[in-house]
Amino acid sequence: MKGGDPDSIWVVRSPDKDSASGVHYNAQSINTDDDPFDFLPKGFVERTTRGGLGLLVRSWALQIQILSHGSTGGFLSHCGWNSILESLVNGVPLIAWPLFGEQEMHTEMLTKQFKIAFRPKKNENDDLVGREIAKLVRDLIIGE
Repeated sequence: MKGGDPDSIWVVRSPDKDSASGVHYNAQSINTDDDPFDFLPKGFVERTTRGGLGLLVRSWALQIQILSHGSTGGFLSHCGWNSILESLVNGVPLIAWPLFGEQEMHTEMLTKQFKIAFRPKKNENDDLVGREIAKLVRDLIIGE
């Protein structure tokens, strides 16, 4: 990355407290407590931002500007249609992490039909494991 730029940008929003499943997000789901990142796993903020390597953005980010930046090497996306198009237009490879709705269908199309995205494998508890995400990030950045 260029002088002072973070190696990773994480755009995180707290889950909508009224959602039964906890996977739905909206503009009003911003945590207003003292710690805006208290919904993240313990130690995530420290591991992600250590030494200025990562940047946490609390709500919305200028996704088009980030994806069009020359230093952007990959995009872990929920696979909403706009995110897919913005990634493709900017030539940024994807790691697909669908949350709900049509995102699952988009992910199937991107990974199986067009083979232009990676999808993390879940463990026996149907959870994603950090090692799997890390492996895919390496494959995405270093691979072809």
